[in-house]
Order: sequence, then structure tokens, then C-alpha cells
Amino acid sequence: MLMRAVTVSRFGGPEEIEITELPAPAPGPGEVRIKVGAAALNPVDAAIRAGIFGGEGERLGLGWDVAGMIEAVGTGVDREVGKRVMGLATGHREPLGTHADYVVLDAAAVAPAPGSLDDIQAATLPLNTLSAFQSLELLALRPGQKLLVTGAAGAVGGHAVELAHRHGLEITAMASPSDEPFLLSRGMDHFLSREKVPAPAGFDGVLDAAGLGRCALDAVRDGGSYVGLWPGQEPEPERGIRVQALDVKADGAQLAALSRLADQGELLARVARTYRLEDAMAAHARLAEGGLRGRLVLVP
Repeated sequence: MLMRAVTVSRFGGPEEIEITELPAPAPGPGEVRIKVGAAALNPVDAAIRAGIFGGEGERLGLGWDVAGMIEAVGTGVDREVGKRVMGLATGHREPLGTHADYVVLDAAAVAPAPGSLDDIQAATLPLNTLSAFQSLELLALRPGQKLLVTGAAGAVGGHAVELAHRHGLEITAMASPSDEPFLLSRGMDHFLSREKVPAPAGFDGVLDAAGLGRCALDAVRDGGSYVGLWPGQEPEPERGIRVQALDVKADGAQLAALSRLADQGELLARVARTYRLEDAMAAHARLAEGGLRGRLVLVP
């Protein structure tokens, strides 16, 4: 059985996107094959396309997020064919990603999709909610402590505000002034315009979803915590601050809990626009323009 997949064999801009016909992957032991219903486009996909993670001369598959239906299972998998799921495929130099008609994932990376959301909505959740959840785990703040989230209106930042609110943190959200009503509705306590950088100091922790680096670090109190989203781009530690960068992990158990929160309305799935799989080049071009609130989603 053949399928289509979005790949790159040369690095560069959106024009390097290719739609490649390949054999559909077969699930091995402990794996499931998912018929892709929808797959979100994330900045990491653009970074892979641009060659930031290397792989010159290789054909690389794109796509980390997926929502769809289990179509086949490997040995040792206690999953039911036909069930709707969502999952996360990690890896910067993989031959296949989720931007395809079918994808094989480790069963441990898959969780039930929220029953209240369709595949397009559910496909926006895995990478961004897991990134927010695991970043807050790294910060290790206690209820009542002060958190600054930069880039708070973005996909990861928005979910971080929602989850931090559940955890009882005092949240200051940094974003564009037009995003203040949205962030207030998601649980922030204080708003800080991104136009007023640098931020005031004294936060117990900063989740730097905007990648401000040193400017965000300056807002952390002595002995506090800083977490960035791009390994290798975090600022140097100082003043006893724990500086870490998230290396997001696929975790089906965590994702199942996040799926339940989405069903309860506590995590909002935001879709900016959908594209057909064959229009992936246009989707990458739109991502490059910036200014999105929500994710672009590819639909096979």
C-alpha cells in the first residue's frame, strides 16, 4: 500500500516541501499504525525544513502532532483498531513524520482523543500541551509562587497559562495588548505588554515561550527557575538561577490526562486554518508570515 508524505530532501524555504509517494509503514512490536485524520504544523517543522537540525543529503519527514484512527496494531499492543487517538512523534531527522496519510507510533506515545473535539482540533494538542506541561514540571514551582510566561498567546504559552492556573500559580502573561482579553479568559492574573520589555524582576520562574533569552532571565529572582523551549538557545545561568531547556518527550499517560482536561474545557484547542496535505508548501509559507493565533493543520 502506497501513501503520500510531506518530506524535504534539500534545505531552505517553503519551496523545498515535497509530496512523496512511499510505502505505508507497518507497525512493529509495541506500535500502532494511525490513519491520519489531521496533523498540526509547528515551528519545529519549519526548523527541520530549514536544516537547523542537520541531515543534509537525507530525505526527512515532517510532522510531530497527529490525530486519527488506529488502523493496525503490532504484536503486544492492547489497543483497539478503529479507536480515535492523538499522539506525538518526536525526532528531528526521521524519514517519516505525521504529515502523511499514515504514521506508525509507539503505543506508549498515543492517547485517546478528546471526545468533544474533532481530529482537526485534537491535532493541535499533543506537542503544545505536552510542552507546556513538561515545562511547568521543570520549573517546579509551588502554588502561590509567581510565574512569568513570555509568548503567552502562542500555542505553548497559552496552554502554560491554563495549566499554571490549575496549579494555583500567580501568572503574569506577556503578549501583544490585543491578546489580553483572551489570556484573562484562560486564567492569567496579570498582563504585561511585550512592548514593555524588559519585564520587571522578581519572578520565581519564567517560561520563556517567546525565546527572549537573557531579557527573560533578568526577570527571574535570585535562585529562581528559567525554562526555554529551544535547547541550545537558553542563556547562561547566573545568580543561582536554574536554567533549563525543554526536550519534549512523547508520553501517552500525560497526554491522556491532558485529553481529559480538553474535554472538560480547561485546555482550548485553537485552529488558525486548515490545508490539504498536498498544499503543505502553502501552509509552510503562511507559517513563515507569522502572526498566527492557533495552529495551521494539514488534512490528508
